[in-house]
Amino acid sequence: MNRDIEVIQARIRETSGFVDRLLEEVGGVIVGQKAMVEQLLIGLLSDGHVLMEGVPGLAKTLTVRTLADAIRTSFQRIQFTPDLLPADLIGTLIYDPRKSEFKTRKGPVFANVILADEINRSPAKVQSALLEAMQERTVTIGEDTYPLPSPFLVLATQNPIEQEGTYPLPEAQVDRFMLKLSV
Repeated sequence: MNRDIEVIQARIRETSGFVDRLLEEVGGVIVGQKAMVEQLLIGLLSDGHVLMEGVPGLAKTLTVRTLADAIRTSFQRIQFTPDLLPADLIGTLIYDPRKSEFKTRKGPVFANVILADEINRSPAKVQSALLEAMQERTVTIGEDTYPLPSPFLVLATQNPIEQEGTYPLPEAQVDRFMLKLSV
């Protein structure tokens, strides 16, 4: 019995080196936000999406970009704006007149780590375009459904709802996030 516990403890020490290296690498760029970085790592390691709320200028975007660089996976930053369309996010069908057929053009959501920056600056129809991706880890373009890469993690930032030009996130969207951090 004690031998089993020792083996488990050794595996934990061995595996936790990965987390320590990530904390060190991100901490070298982001100073004073250790709790936020640790919470983002919890989301990453538990395969859950994270929503970060705070006023502009608190290094939310830089933190997510630095984390994505540290884990060395594909990364896309999507700036949510009032004029963003769902097709800008997930992709669309493009007609090729030479071949007389439609081709799928995948959107930026087809990356391992997505930074949905200022997600509450877009109307609900655009925010809802993320629902299928976050829940099912697939995206439907036209009549075809495409799997998203693994891992797939959405790290979203939002400004407080009191700020001008923001929209409340639909309840179904909020439910897709495992963690909400107040920064």
